[in-house]
Amino acid sequence: MTEHPIDTATATVTAALAGRRALVTGGGSGIGEATARALAARGAEVVIADREARQADRVASAIGGSSWVVDLQETSALTDAALAPELGNIDILVNNAGIQRVSPIETFEVEEFRGILRLMLEAPFLLIRAALPGMYERGFGRIINVSSVHGLRASPFKSAYVSAKHGLEGLSKTTALEGGERGVTSNCVNPGYVRTPLVEKQLADQAALHGIPESEVLSSIMLTESAIKRLVEPREVAALVAWLAADEAAMVTGASYTMDGGWSAR
Repeated sequence: MTEHPIDTATATVTAALAGRRALVTGGGSGIGEATARALAARGAEVVIADREARQADRVASAIGGSSWVVDLQETSALTDAALAPELGNIDILVNNAGIQRVSPIETFEVEEFRGILRLMLEAPFLLIRAALPGMYERGFGRIINVSSVHGLRASPFKSAYVSAKHGLEGLSKTTALEGGERGVTSNCVNPGYVRTPLVEKQLADQAALHGIPESEVLSSIMLTESAIKRLVEPREVAALVAWLAADEAAMVTGASYTMDGGWSAR
């Protein structure tokens, strides 16, 4: 019996990542959860790394994956010995975990600044460092860093977040240059504001900082630079990550893919 072409195409997409093992940090909610589901739907075996055990176990159970409960802000615990069992056989590493703090520089808590850099720059470095030897040995690897439009542009009151994301961009490009001849690509995905708990929390923070109602924050603060006046959906980011993880993106490396509704076009 002749198989219908659309069925063949669907099967190809479904199996695009079959045999690959992925790790998604911050995979228990938001962009991380959507990404984990997208990778699993394409055949990957996915490890959910999250500090919230219940969330990690929930997503892992839903997609037939596994969970790794870890606080990536505690970088002193991310030793070679601790990371080797988790990262040694990973083909696809998605550095997604992040937090936000909105505050003027002069009142920004020093330890909060350091904590954001540990989580969003130092931890990705340590995970990439642990994953690369196995990727090099197998001749295949995908490093996908969930950056932000704030990795390319700055906004006031977000000094730690902007600094960490700018640093992540540089780390990603350096990884691309080092891994290119050994089958490893490294790219950033740069969304604007995404419909996640992290962004929802910012509504109250921004309202207080600017002295406006929460209902006005999106239109008056967050989306003023965007040509498309809506939040990015987590599944949209996940779809781009899944494409970058596949064989079709083998020549894409050292890139930063904006998904910001036109914000960075200005």
